Amino acid sequence: MTAADISLRGVGYEVEGVRVLHDVSVTLSARRTAVIGANGSGKSTFARLLNGLRKPTAGTMRVLGLDVIDHADHLRARVGFVFTNPEAQILMPTPGEDLALSLGRVGKRERAARIDELLARYGLAGRADQPVASLSGGQRQLLAVAAVLATAPDLVVADEPTTLLDLRNTRRIGALLLNLDVPVVLVTHDLELAAQCDEVVLFVDGAVHAVGEPADVIDQYRRRAA
Repeated sequence: MTAADISLRGVGYEVEGVRVLHDVSVTLSARRTAVIGANGSGKSTFARLLNGLRKPTAGTMRVLGLDVIDHADHLRARVGFVFTNPEAQILMPTPGEDLALSLGRVGKRERAARIDELLARYGLAGRADQPVASLSGGQRQLLAVAAVLATAPDLVVADEPTTLLDLRNTRRIGALLLNLDVPVVLVTHDLELAAQCDEVVLFVDGAVHAVGEPADVIDQYRRRAA
């Protein structure tokens, strides 16, 4: 199992005069990192910085050895991003077509075999030609994750991927992400899921308040929320 390679020094992010993140300095090297905190604490902005969807307005930041400002395009190709709502990333009308889009330049014959393999692996066997609109919420999130993993990313960032799911699918998606062979940064409000990670980062008011062992950091969050 590989480990994450993420380093931020004095990172800030401001948009339209509003400071969203400030003086974020943290190094993450665990294989599974959870990011927790109240709504509006900066978690999702932090997640989007990790794959170049947003760029810091202050400080320095490297992910997988790459500067996120100078190499944002390259970074997006290496960091897979799973959104809260799968509708934000499923672009095609059927699962087969959506996975084909992710597989890009793979040859037609090989692509068909890979699509079948991915659908079977992630619980969607036989649904290649089924309309995405007919899939359940859990199935759509499975498809979104499969499409991300089809690109063979070196790091996966998931921004509250279980928020819209029922308990069964929350556990299913959580287990899938936490058992990947690549590092995962998981933004979540699910403290049970966060507790299964190797380290936890707590954001408060746009800054890192604590980082460390899951039990300790989660306890700090609970006490702040009490």
